[in-house]
Amino acid sequence: MSSSRPDAALGAAALLDTATPPASAVAAAAQPRPGGAGAGVAPYLQAAPLALVLLLFLVLPLLVTAAVSLWDYTEFTLVPDVTLRNYREMFEGCVSGSGACATLRTYLSTFRLCALTLAATLPLGFAVAYFLAFHVRSDAMRTALFLLCTAPFLTSNVIRMISWIPLLGREGAVNRALLGAGVVDRPLDWLLYSEFAVVLAFVHLYTLFVVVPVFNSLMRIDRRLLEAARDAGASGRQIVLHVVLPLAKPGLAIGAIFVGTLVMGDFVTVGVMGGQQIASVGKAIQTHAAYLQFPAAAAQSVVLLAVVLMMIAALTRLVDVRREL
Repeated sequence: MSSSRPDAALGAAALLDTATPPASAVAAAAQPRPGGAGAGVAPYLQAAPLALVLLLFLVLPLLVTAAVSLWDYTEFTLVPDVTLRNYREMFEGCVSGSGACATLRTYLSTFRLCALTLAATLPLGFAVAYFLAFHVRSDAMRTALFLLCTAPFLTSNVIRMISWIPLLGREGAVNRALLGAGVVDRPLDWLLYSEFAVVLAFVHLYTLFVVVPVFNSLMRIDRRLLEAARDAGASGRQIVLHVVLPLAKPGLAIGAIFVGTLVMGDFVTVGVMGGQQIASVGKAIQTHAAYLQFPAAAAQSVVLLAVVLMMIAALTRLVDVRREL
């Protein structure tokens, strides 16, 4: 009789253990399942604030701009309407081939400024990024040099442009130095208020937008690839051309997108450094807005946006920039 009691107690304890799940199982059961309703809604709730910001400050202004581009206007008022007058006036003379297409000439001038700026900023930005990535060994020194590169951004773009005027003017420091050295016999007029001055200002303002993405690409390169190239007998020039440069293409493409987008829409630099003598798309939009011709300015903006998007699409087709994102 006494031996049966312990057996009964052991059996009851076993039944309790099997009937009561462990605490870890209860906690796991309380969590939402991957296929549950909570798991499906959570990503949308996390993305909702950013989506709302993009909707209010990107999508909505673009839709308003596209709608205003279809309005009519007079010298004093805006007329809410649906008309293609602004687009017809923009491309007037382009279809007929009469040679009086001001829009085409303006875009060609802007493309020229963009190409010259890219031709200078891409090699210069690559050289700076290469030096920081492969020749500066200390992280502290690399950070200090990066901060030095960003120091000009502590001042306004307009101030940085105006600082070139005392240097490039007819009585500026550059002309005085050239005259004093006997290199020229009269001041050079093309140093200021010219295409050269505009491109120089663009290079000064936007080179850092190439340095950062290219540096990011170079820091991702496995250093063992460089060692393998050296062991195979490649020279330094061959390593840069056949190893480093192909791996830096995504960063160069991102830098080209940044610089190209900024140059295509810029009007302040063109106006200040070009002396109001050089045509650009951004300057044309600013002129329309200054004369309160907002529908015409909106139409120019829509066409400019389409052109820039096509440029970005072409660059992304040539280079896979998603590796850097």
